[in-house]
Amino acid sequence: MPSRWTILAVLFVARAAFAFQFGSVGAVAPQLGQGTGASLADIGILIGIYFAPGVLLAFPASTIGRRYGDKATVLAALLAMLAGELLMTSSASWSVQIAGRLIAGTGGILLSVLMTKMVADWFTGREIATAMAIFVNSWPVGIAISLMLLPWIATRFGLHLVNFAVAGWILIGLVLMAFFYRAPEAAVSVEGERGSVTSETVYAVIAASSIWCLYNLGLVMIFSFGPTMLVERGWSMAAAGSTISIVLWLTAISVPLGGLLADLTKRGEAIIVAGCIGFALLTVLLSRSGQVLPVVIAVGTVCGLPAGAIMSLPARVLGPKTRAVGMGIFYATFYAGSPVGSAIGGKLSTSLGSASAALDFGAVLLLVCPAILWVFHRIVADQNRPAIPSM
Repeated sequence: MPSRWTILAVLFVARAAFAFQFGSVGAVAPQLGQGTGASLADIGILIGIYFAPGVLLAFPASTIGRRYGDKATVLAALLAMLAGELLMTSSASWSVQIAGRLIAGTGGILLSVLMTKMVADWFTGREIATAMAIFVNSWPVGIAISLMLLPWIATRFGLHLVNFAVAGWILIGLVLMAFFYRAPEAAVSVEGERGSVTSETVYAVIAASSIWCLYNLGLVMIFSFGPTMLVERGWSMAAAGSTISIVLWLTAISVPLGGLLADLTKRGEAIIVAGCIGFALLTVLLSRSGQVLPVVIAVGTVCGLPAGAIMSLPARVLGPKTRAVGMGIFYATFYAGSPVGSAIGGKLSTSLGSASAALDFGAVLLLVCPAILWVFHRIVADQNRPAIPSM
């Protein structure tokens, strides 16, 4: 029986393939635009549409996994990711690119939702916070590697090799899952009774998910349009991708650090507010400053701090019986907003003639997060207010 840390390593590699595939379009956006005749608005749509299947799949994903088995469903998800990537390799046609991203995104959404449960199955009651921090970091690590590696491949070998590199990582994840993943012998079943959620709980979960969505879109604008912004300034595509990837590498450190600070200080909401405002201001500075490297380092240091505190918000309103349905609402809301935000960022860049417009848009979204957090806080306060007995 493999150890839980071996299992976590397998899940990390497989989920990093999800991030690597998602980040691949933004990493080679300049060359992809030239090869397909796509504008920055088109690139924004291609980036965001990867999450579009989540609107329909996020809510029933746990039911699908329960019916067919978590491992079998994740293997099918990896096959869908692989099929979508190979379809994109087969033709430069824009409709084929869209179809490939939709197929790949369908697999990626199933994988992402189910793997969170699989980590919990192995680590509930023992090092769960550490395990989740490591698991969540598979996202910035996968995207950072895409920003460093894929522009170099695209420049020297062309876009076909980019697609094959992405397909190769997915295949590695597929093999590791097939041969090394096992469900724990004493997995705790939490299916039990299905609880019902109140309207206030639904509103609170939607508010929390909206914060998570806008925060992630702020980050997406950095790694999807940041390389193109630097190319517009005369940087090579490889240098631009490698420089922006520093944000993701530092995020892998700042995410668990922010979660630890939130736990130690019990001031998670303050960390969300300060982190989002600081992230927004640094994003605006990045879109205008000539001192790119220091600002990139500052962005990476600050941007990951709110993540853990934001992801802890649903737990404040969801109990064991309502967690499954509540997280379904959470992910459905998140995946509904993500494609729209990416498309708007690309459209603004095209309209204003510079990819820096997408970064400014991301900064605006980040500044909205504290306002939504205030709404969330009011909903929770009203829920917890004791009822006044009638006379």
